[in-house]
Amino acid sequence: MNYLLDTNILLAFLRKSPVAKYVNEQYQVFDGHNSVCLSAVSLGEIGSLAIQNRWSRERISLLTKLLHTIPAIDINIDGLISLYAEIDAFSQNKLPEKALPVSARNMGKNDLWIGATAAYTESILITTDKDFDHLHGHFIEVAWIDPTKHK
Repeated sequence: MNYLLDTNILLAFLRKSPVAKYVNEQYQVFDGHNSVCLSAVSLGEIGSLAIQNRWSRERISLLTKLLHTIPAIDINIDGLISLYAEIDAFSQNKLPEKALPVSARNMGKNDLWIGATAAYTESILITTDKDFDHLHGHFIEVAWIDPTKHK
């Protein structure tokens, strides 16, 4: 299986939280039989969090080690850029060939890139974020983890 980790799941692994333990047990993302990646956008998101929260050198070192184990997918790829445009139009219910079955959704631009990356890599998106729900079954498969169940 191919899995793409959302930024919140990356943070869960960094924190060694119960969510990370669950993801490891349920999806075995690091067992060598599955492929795991993340969007390059997540690198920017997590880098910003590190700066804003004034992470220690120790924590940044742990992050660096974790990031060396997960390939980041560049977003500057024609097919991925096209998927971004389609997902954005779909989310606004303005994609002519595919109607959105719910009311229009305003997705954050970073989430659009992450969703497009999951679609491009044909990966299951693992997330604790409900903002991707309307894409499930249309562009990507979303594995939503309820963080309240894993504390």
